[in-house]
Amino acid sequence: MRILKKMVMGLLISCLLGTGAGAWAGLNSVEPPQSVDRKSRIGYLEGGEFPDYQVILLTTVKGLIELGWIEPLELPDKYEPNHQSMWEWLADNIRSDYLEFVRDAYYSSGFQADKRDQTRKELIDRLNSENDVDLILAMGTWAGLDLANNMHSTPTVVGSTSDPVGSGIVKSPEDSGFDHLHAKVEPDRYLRQVRLFHDIIGFRSMGLVFEDSAEGRTFAAVEDAEHVSRERGFELKTCFARNNDVTLEQASSEALECYRKLAPQVDALYITMHRGENLGNLPKLLEPLFKHEVATFAMPGSEFVRHGALLSIAHAGFSYVGLFHAQTVARILNGATPRSLEQRWVAPPKIAINLKSSEMLGFNPPFDVLAAADDIFEDISHVPE
Repeated sequence: MRILKKMVMGLLISCLLGTGAGAWAGLNSVEPPQSVDRKSRIGYLEGGEFPDYQVILLTTVKGLIELGWIEPLELPDKYEPNHQSMWEWLADNIRSDYLEFVRDAYYSSGFQADKRDQTRKELIDRLNSENDVDLILAMGTWAGLDLANNMHSTPTVVGSTSDPVGSGIVKSPEDSGFDHLHAKVEPDRYLRQVRLFHDIIGFRSMGLVFEDSAEGRTFAAVEDAEHVSRERGFELKTCFARNNDVTLEQASSEALECYRKLAPQVDALYITMHRGENLGNLPKLLEPLFKHEVATFAMPGSEFVRHGALLSIAHAGFSYVGLFHAQTVARILNGATPRSLEQRWVAPPKIAINLKSSEMLGFNPPFDVLAAADDIFEDISHVPE
């Protein structure tokens, strides 16, 4: 709220003084100001602990370091399953003259619907009454939806969502629908992934695991997969596994059951954002796929390729995502309205491939695929127990 008030006041003064052009240039700046009266306070909301959320958070911090908002800091390079611990580590270790990651401003619903309502209420009550958080980083579809409303006005930057338009977080790629809201929109992201997967493998059937709900279909980009299957003429075989309102163990067990069911029926499988399709469960998931020589493409990124998936988009792409979010945060802290900022973003065409998985599947990757690969893994890493 304070940021928005300062922005409005600044614009009024600029108009009165006839310096509107200069003011707008300042609002679009990603550089930190020469001085600040006090540090801007950053909070965090997620639907639950999903690895992608932590990756995007850390690359956003890295982007803010590159832009000069945070002093140079060596960030953790291993995934921390306890996301609150990672947030607290950032709060304790970040040094900045301009912003602060508020240690107790971490909120998560643990992917539990009943806890979600309570978490949303607690955070929004704090934003409206305490007035001690200036900007929220919201990771995932649940978090984006919970803050895409008129119940508060705190600037909110939404990341790591499969489809912010289709899920109703933002009104359109051009307009978030709320002055305080911004979400990265990557047009045709999953259409391009499935097409790339088919271009490389040329499969006749592809498996897809998802929860049978509107959110589950969004997380797994089901509409995009169906579109490409019609476009390219391959068969899409699906299997349902619960994602929300179950423990991680239950989600993992149901996903594994689906993988075992689909493995004899398909040539390829698209690993999506289901909680059961996690790095810890990946070795079990891949076992029936290797047995039946089923190629895989991982929606979440190259960390899955490092641990055995055949293909994905290279991890370097996440750095570009983080920088995009960092630039958005910087412009907002410099006074820009979140709604006024560009939401569209397109990932650089970078491929990740695992050569050991390729060998186990009997797949000989074409030279042009290897030439286009930024991340090439020669072996399969395993997540420590």
